[in-house]
Amino acid sequence: MSTLLADSEAPIIVLSAKKHFEQLPTNEAKLYAHYLSRASHWGSRAVLRSVSPESEAIFDLVLGLHVALGSPESNEKYQEVLKPVAAESVTHYLEYASQFLGNLGNFKSFGDSKFVPKVSESDFTAIVKAAGKQELVDLYETVKEAIYSTNPALLGWPEKGQLSNYYPNSASVITKDEIEAINAALADRSIMPENTRVTKKSDKEFVVLVASALTDNTVDYYPKEAIELASGARVTIQFGDHSKEFAEIIKNIRAAGKYAANDTQKKMIEYYAQSFETGSMKAHKDSQIQWVKDLGPSVESNIGFIETYRDPSGVRGEWEGLVAMVNQDRTAKFATLVENAGTLIPYLPWDHFYEKDTFVPPDFTSLEVLTFSGSGVPAGINIPNYDDVRLNVGFKNVSLGNVLSANPKKPKKEEVISFVSASLQEKFRKWRDDSFEVQVGLHELLGHGTGKLLQETSPGQFNFDKAAHPELSTYYKPSETWGSLFGTTAGSFEECRAELVALYLILFKPLEVLPIFGITDAQDQKDVKLIATLLMARAGVIGLEFWDPESKKWGQPHMQARFGIFKSLHKAGVVSLKYDDKETFDDLEIVVDESKLDKEAVEALGDFLHKLHVFKCSANVKEGVAFYSDITGVTEDYAKYRDVVLKKKQPRKQLIQANTFLNSDGSIEVREYEESEVGMIQSFVDRAI
Repeated sequence: MSTLLADSEAPIIVLSAKKHFEQLPTNEAKLYAHYLSRASHWGSRAVLRSVSPESEAIFDLVLGLHVALGSPESNEKYQEVLKPVAAESVTHYLEYASQFLGNLGNFKSFGDSKFVPKVSESDFTAIVKAAGKQELVDLYETVKEAIYSTNPALLGWPEKGQLSNYYPNSASVITKDEIEAINAALADRSIMPENTRVTKKSDKEFVVLVASALTDNTVDYYPKEAIELASGARVTIQFGDHSKEFAEIIKNIRAAGKYAANDTQKKMIEYYAQSFETGSMKAHKDSQIQWVKDLGPSVESNIGFIETYRDPSGVRGEWEGLVAMVNQDRTAKFATLVENAGTLIPYLPWDHFYEKDTFVPPDFTSLEVLTFSGSGVPAGINIPNYDDVRLNVGFKNVSLGNVLSANPKKPKKEEVISFVSASLQEKFRKWRDDSFEVQVGLHELLGHGTGKLLQETSPGQFNFDKAAHPELSTYYKPSETWGSLFGTTAGSFEECRAELVALYLILFKPLEVLPIFGITDAQDQKDVKLIATLLMARAGVIGLEFWDPESKKWGQPHMQARFGIFKSLHKAGVVSLKYDDKETFDDLEIVVDESKLDKEAVEALGDFLHKLHVFKCSANVKEGVAFYSDITGVTEDYAKYRDVVLKKKQPRKQLIQANTFLNSDGSIEVREYEESEVGMIQSFVDRAI
């Protein structure tokens, strides 16, 4: 139970982008960003509804309490308003409320585990009653049990006792086989499922819910008749999931279109509107084609159901809405990286046969995030996720600069970096941001951007010389994609491959890579190699928090990937675990042998990377999944450290995003908030969604 309690003293940081917004060249650009931001935030309830049945009601409760209590402007004011309630209980309530909003739900966006309030039920009840609104008391009563329940404690397959609200309001538990049969039936009809949820009415009746403003089927993309499964069950398609919010999304999307900077943006906006109005994912794919073609915009955006990590079947997406401004200084570094991509790719440990015939340099920019509507904010993005668009049109790499550098102005307590020796604490702090920036850049550009999927593009036609490679027994069939074939393993597998590309190049070719990021001094380069390796190894160790010993399930694909990399470095003798306390491992330290970074580390990472890459490119699912499951498997030799990882875990940063407001004179105001739990709540109240 203690591991499920909401975090205390979490760093709360304003994701400041006001300066870059105000530097936009025209008021039209500001209006474009404003309306895209509004459209993005209107999708927040779609996120809440995909997390848990109770999340939307908790959201309304938290915001309703804030308004009813007089919208106290600080944590101290909250204490004054709620004098009858113990100060500690008020603090614990605010911590829960802020963490809930930061994750857009009562399950962690990073790890998929549930969190519950530290404040007691009785004190939570007292806070609700103090607001003096019967409707809030009634609302609280409907979710009180769910707020405090620790079962289920993880998102995942419902038949395993886990929770997924991608399969809501089901009459009985929907099984993995039923979900996969529905997924296969949709794929056979070329229906992309990212914007869907599925309800089980009975063993013989299922409904696919499509996110759309319209409640009728108005496009040929979807069949008019029910789909029949091999089991005899019928699958019907129902439109209008989140229809109220999607009507607002379309309104704001089309308003943004009036201020688009060019025809490409106008086309992108129109395809967005078509997709969100009708539910057509084909229209969304068309929007992404235009997005890739929109090079170097002053306002960058990407909106829709993008990442599929949280759906246990790995195909249904979570709503995301990114709106950001370009940081020209940082972007210059990435432009140099893109220019050098062609010379770096040949250093990667695979034959040219497994690489694109021609590497088409993508648009790679560093952005200052104004809005990222979703359950969490990443440090970098490589999209679109449509394989055919990536192959035939291209993709973009985005580094989110103000996320990378986000640190609280007034830390609540002095930072101590767990599992790092005292002698390395200062060096770790000095170089971690630079090391991470290099890692993210290489990860997004050359990690996700490399590789050729060997495919039978149409019956008897191949995108490779099949006759010259008789040893190749597996490849992608015409209707198969990377995601559909590798399923739930695909996300973590690909993140691991991208992480390996980055660390491999940092260690193997530091003289070619590090100067691109302004790291030219020989000692500085040596330090970055050490800290980049230590960062990855430490991420792997602390990743044990996200592995559940009962289900043997990884709850976070990136941490599964990083654990696999740590494990390979550990087995190669590059990284060791040092401790004297053999009972609790309380003095555990991660030690990197610098003398082995140039040879043993490069060889271990290169071998690991080569295997993953070839398995992916050649559609070798059987061997690939078996290999990846083994190398990321947590044996007792590693599981024994999980308790100390949990004991020393630090709360994740919570990022407060600004809001934009349209003034009567047509100008746009940017409002930022204080770095506190109340600042987080107020930022959501002001969105009025």
